[in-house]
Amino acid sequence: MVKRNGVRLRDRLLEGLSWRRMLLILLGAMIMTFGIHNIHHQVGITEGGVIGMMLLVDHWTGFSPAYITPVLDIACYILAFKYLGGQFIKISVLSTLSVSAFYKVWEQFPPMLPDLSGHPLAAALLGGVFVGIGVGMIVRQGGSSGGDDALALVISKVTRWRLSRAYLFTDFTVLALSLTYIPVGKIACSVVTVTVSSFLIDRVQDFKLPGRPLCREPAEKN
Repeated sequence: MVKRNGVRLRDRLLEGLSWRRMLLILLGAMIMTFGIHNIHHQVGITEGGVIGMMLLVDHWTGFSPAYITPVLDIACYILAFKYLGGQFIKISVLSTLSVSAFYKVWEQFPPMLPDLSGHPLAAALLGGVFVGIGVGMIVRQGGSSGGDDALALVISKVTRWRLSRAYLFTDFTVLALSLTYIPVGKIACSVVTVTVSSFLIDRVQDFKLPGRPLCREPAEKN
């Protein structure tokens, strides 16, 4: 009886989480965190949303992003549960843990990309590409890479804004706060990063291969 209940619980937890979906979430988390660790941290370019808030807290407190991220995410997920449902939260648990795990992995290695500190615009563009593609892949699977995705999705649902506009709203708010430790010049580069990443998240989420149905599986509300 106990074994049967355990099997039922496992099946319920894995419902809607196909191997393909989980692998794409892991790949998205890997791409996003690779870019942040190897570009943003090296050059000192911040992101918006919870990612930017995480970097802000990391700067002022020295706490690792691997620990800061879940705390900030929980606050946003509580709000998201009301509007996006339990299925979204379940998928986002996997994606959030994946993001934290990959942060820990990359922290074990020295920077793997050339230092682009002398080329901040190039760093902003390349960093935005990594974040946009990685986060876009996760959002496309019905989850989120962190609380900023959940918050942006809630804002988009409530206001009926395009997802890119909701991201820019949260991003610019955090960037304004980041002026407390980042020079205006670098904030300008951050604006480039969040604009590129927001655009790519929107496009990756809605991307459709010619002749094939959209494979994104939207989160279902329980």
